[in-house]
Amino acid sequence: MTKDKKSRHIGIAGNIGSGKTTLTTLLAKHYKWNPYYESVDENPYLNDFYQDMKRWSFNLQVYFLNSRFRQVLEIHNSGKAIVQDRTIYEDAYIFAPNLHDMGLMASRDFKNYVDLFKLMTSLVEPPDLMIYLKASVPTLVSQIQKRGRDYETTISIDYLSNLNERYNNWIDNYNLGELLVIDADKVDFIERPQDLSGVVDKIDAKLFGLF
Repeated sequence: MTKDKKSRHIGIAGNIGSGKTTLTTLLAKHYKWNPYYESVDENPYLNDFYQDMKRWSFNLQVYFLNSRFRQVLEIHNSGKAIVQDRTIYEDAYIFAPNLHDMGLMASRDFKNYVDLFKLMTSLVEPPDLMIYLKASVPTLVSQIQKRGRDYETTISIDYLSNLNERYNNWIDNYNLGELLVIDADKVDFIERPQDLSGVVDKIDAKLFGLF
């Protein structure tokens, strides 16, 4: 379905604990748009993955890839305005290659995964606006601890640091559309509403030409 003027797609990218879900919820409420969340609670591989990454890495990444591909199809076929919590690109450019380089995903599995990703992304459009929540590792650790998910207690500092490096490299070369980078170390969308207002102003400028 071809997008009309009311159809918009914002993708929110960021490392584990960067605040994607919070910002997705707040922006969807502000614009009265539809939020699309990452299917963490329904993921049948996540607990097993954090216990044995090498055994379950490929299964987990294919599950995420399939889930997000389905989301993107729904978004573009809906004709509605959407705020999406994490995008299909992050799995392919950050998480899967990181697992491969760490020796936690076999090369043949990684190649299979990349081929699937290329096929899927050839069939869909990127977001109208990509928002990247850039956070330092201490901020990520603090946020992860606050939300208290049992399966995240085994995430190492090195793992988060490697992901951060990949995120920053990906964003530095992102050229699929409009991009807005937010310093997640310096904002608190819950405690300081003015921080959210500042982001909304920047989004309006990017999407609607409003200053």
